Amino acid sequence: MTAVITGLGVVAPTGVGAADHWRATLAGELAVRPVESFDASGYATQLAGQIADFDVAEHVPGRLAIQTDRWTWLAFAATAMALADAGYDPAAHDPYATSVILGSGSGGNEFGQREIQALWSRGRKAVGVYQSIAWFYAASTGQLAIHHGTKGPCGVLVADAASGLDSLGWAERAIRRGTGAVLAGGTEAPIAPYALTAQMAGGKLSTATDPRAGYKPFDRAAAGHVPGEGGAVLLVEDEQAVRARSGPAGYATLAGYAATHDAHHYRETAPDGRQYARAIELAVQHAGLEPSDIDMVLADGAGRPDADAAEAAALRAVFGPFGVPVTAPQGLAGRLLAGGSALNVATALLAMRAGVIPPVGNLDDPDPAYGLDLVRAPRERPLRAVLVAARGHGGFNSALVLRGRPPHGTDGPATGGR
Repeated sequence: MTAVITGLGVVAPTGVGAADHWRATLAGELAVRPVESFDASGYATQLAGQIADFDVAEHVPGRLAIQTDRWTWLAFAATAMALADAGYDPAAHDPYATSVILGSGSGGNEFGQREIQALWSRGRKAVGVYQSIAWFYAASTGQLAIHHGTKGPCGVLVADAASGLDSLGWAERAIRRGTGAVLAGGTEAPIAPYALTAQMAGGKLSTATDPRAGYKPFDRAAAGHVPGEGGAVLLVEDEQAVRARSGPAGYATLAGYAATHDAHHYRETAPDGRQYARAIELAVQHAGLEPSDIDMVLADGAGRPDADAAEAAALRAVFGPFGVPVTAPQGLAGRLLAGGSALNVATALLAMRAGVIPPVGNLDDPDPAYGLDLVRAPRERPLRAVLVAARGHGGFNSALVLRGRPPHGTDGPATGGR
């Protein structure tokens, strides 16, 4: 069975909706700015990628909005966009034909913050009943499944920034096992006082106050990342099921996926990038391709000299020095945990459809020591096979290969768009 991505929904600092996100990404519009949801002036990290003008009432029923956190609101919005994009209505299918499998990195932060404050200021009776579920990593998966009436295999993958790719890997597995359609990807909303404090404790956040200096993947001035909110949800379908419902040809197939672990340190990634390179090699092999077949890499782009150097070493080990165009547009939006890798997949799909590689976000002075073909401006190129890679806190490595789709009814080669 072939797993095809037929719909995508984007809710990100760079735009609500795929069209706005793609336009801002190609234009290099920086969406990082000082934190607005609370007074962060006393925090070492004061910048974040934030979604402007998100109206929860437009995307979430009032009763559910009260019961859920902002990260779930964002998932509801992205899911509705993905379903509309694919022309897919779960209610029109057997309930067991549709699954929800999302990635998560932090859970319901704002809701949890509010309830913790109520606990310590007014006592346990002030804590609402929905605290027991709204903060939980699987809250968005469960709420979406209930709302759309889906009863196929559901789950949540928790591997920090690698989670979004992992959810798609598991979606492909569910398709192979007989599920017709899977909602995958992930969103995050980690910009609240205790959530920011927890991220700062990892020692990987930027302390810059100028947004242009905040998050700079592969730049000589890279000094940590800034957090961000949002992500993407994608509809993955069995190819035969898509044809049976006369659905769209799809953006791309999920051709290869692999995940490894550094087994190095409970908080740090391995400095040599060896297991990261192995995940990339395995994903390419799973897709039945050679490294030379890959037309673009959308990299993890951690934005720290040590992590960027390790990633560069891994990419050189697989593709050779300057062997493949490399981009990391997320420098414009911040690091969105699980939502970030899901958003990178959406960006890769849009790039394949347009035949344009977007530039590395917020890159001014690339370090030539990395030996990478870093994309500095939009670059037109047919994108038949693309690799998206991600690393998670504590040694998680994931890689996903996407292959372009020809339109229905054609026998020509895939062109990377529908």
